[in-house]
Amino acid sequence: MLETLPPDVQNGLDAARRRAQRTRGRMQIEIGGEKFVLLRYWDKGFALDVSDAPVLRGHADLYEDGRHMRCCLIVARGREADEMIYEFKRNAPVRDRPARDFDQDERASVALLPHGI
Repeated sequence: MLETLPPDVQNGLDAARRRAQRTRGRMQIEIGGEKFVLLRYWDKGFALDVSDAPVLRGHADLYEDGRHMRCCLIVARGREADEMIYEFKRNAPVRDRPARDFDQDERASVALLPHGI
């Protein structure tokens, strides 16, 4: 039995796998006005197809199914096989309201009533 495939067959299989991952990709990263489909995503980084992605660095926005999910600061870690690996220097969730700059007691009253009522 064959232990290795001929190079042409292996290259064709790799290209088909990359196309399938791209069409199936739900997560995208946007940096500098360009969007790239993620092949893989984990807590500390993500991978892009090396043929699509230049060496990226800086502020980026992460989208899942078109929804803005995270604001990131990324650096390129390097190439592994047919993937370009990136790491997060910062990876913060996007909030729908501004951050509070004070601690609010959950048991505190919502409003003060004037005396005499």
